[in-house]
Amino acid sequence: MTTINKTIGEMVAEDFRTAAVFKKFGIDFCCKGNRSIEEACESQNINTEELYAALENLNTENSAGGDFNTWPLDLLADYVEKVHHSYVAEKTPVLLQFLNKVSRVHGERHPELVEIYQLFEDSAQDLAAHMKKEELILFPFIKKMMHAEKNNIELDNPHFGSVENPVAMMKHDHEMEGERFRKIAELSDNYQFPEDACNTYRVTYQMLEDFENDLHKHIHLENNILFPKAVALELKLRNN
Repeated sequence: MTTINKTIGEMVAEDFRTAAVFKKFGIDFCCKGNRSIEEACESQNINTEELYAALENLNTENSAGGDFNTWPLDLLADYVEKVHHSYVAEKTPVLLQFLNKVSRVHGERHPELVEIYQLFEDSAQDLAAHMKKEELILFPFIKKMMHAEKNNIELDNPHFGSVENPVAMMKHDHEMEGERFRKIAELSDNYQFPEDACNTYRVTYQMLEDFENDLHKHIHLENNILFPKAVALELKLRNN
């Protein structure tokens, strides 16, 4: 696997299986995917050789489940909305209900549950607004750019000036969510429930971990593939 001069985000964009390796080593490949392996390892005191060995051990003959790096941008935007936005919309109310219950029942013995509930409640509100901005503003403009390229027509100037502006806002939102879920993972001891946890408590932690994993892939697809390609496409269309 060639990793020279590539960022972590670019490596995951080329082969999503590498995400599992970075996650195992505690390296953020979505919100902080613009770093090199060396930069990430140095900042987190990780053995670089061990990480490279784990990446090389990936079975290169079995490709990742979907090569999103080759998808047309309009198709990728639709995929993010239909798969990942729908996931957030479906799971958020269930998780809020479960977290409310376990924080009330177990919060006295495990006060971290109250903070986790508050963090996820804030995340739910912000993600709902974030996804609406993507669905109503950014994604339609990406599709408009694809239409302009396909039909060789001039691209209208959007009210937000350049696609780089909403992209920067969305990436800022992603950073906030990344920080929230790093805090949730820390408070929950990486979703390890205590011995006195009831079934609802255990299920809640499993759902939270699944939610974080889906959010990581969701943010990766946008930060490392969709957004940089959208910026490059706008530049290409403006210079034609």
